[in-house]
Amino acid sequence: MMQTEATTRSSASPIAAPPPCVSLDSASKLYGSFAALRNITATILAGTCTVILGENGAGKSTLLRLVAGLITPTRGTVNIFGERPHLQRSRIAYMSHAPMLYDELTAMENLTYFASLHREGRCACVGSPEMALRAVGLDPHLSRPVGQYSQGMRQRTSLARVLQTDPELLLLDEPFSNLDVGSAQHMIELLTDFRTWPVSPANGTAGTRTIMLTTHQAHLAAPLADTTITMRQGQIVSLDTAQGAAR
Repeated sequence: MMQTEATTRSSASPIAAPPPCVSLDSASKLYGSFAALRNITATILAGTCTVILGENGAGKSTLLRLVAGLITPTRGTVNIFGERPHLQRSRIAYMSHAPMLYDELTAMENLTYFASLHREGRCACVGSPEMALRAVGLDPHLSRPVGQYSQGMRQRTSLARVLQTDPELLLLDEPFSNLDVGSAQHMIELLTDFRTWPVSPANGTAGTRTIMLTTHQAHLAAPLADTTITMRQGQIVSLDTAQGAAR
């Protein structure tokens, strides 16, 4: 289980552990006779960052897509905030390995289009492409189409696209792929800042930001990680939780 017990200030005043954000119980995903995921059981606490490591084909992306509700488990269950993922889509944002942008459009045009597909949000950047682009360090008035952007700028535009939905659970598939050191560091700083954004109360409980990301570049994600999972052949083979990760 990936649930971490919180430390206590004293025996009289314990710090309550954060509630679970993601719960997987014996989740498997089969494609014919091929098992992309096998009996994954894990709990991700709200307000934490979980980094999923593994080589290509380890099952990282399949796991993220399962949590996002883009695919369903063949066996077992996946719950997000206590419900099936498709019932909590308004609280989830998924950034795939592909940028999912229209190359012939500007960043503002891309985000304006995607904003029109989403609900009205809870924070200032939701439905505001300009504020979302500024949040990731891009000029919203840049007139170049994103097809002419550098890889780092495209990744930041893609991140702005998902952040403008004000997600409580942010799922990132290989966000550092093809980035130079400077761009990767900027992405880490953006994600660190994202965790501090306030969340409006949901169901009477103040929300927190939770991140799950996949990568094969452990050194880049290390500053973000509260919990690090290593996967191989569709299974979790190791788990490391940073001291004080539950907060």
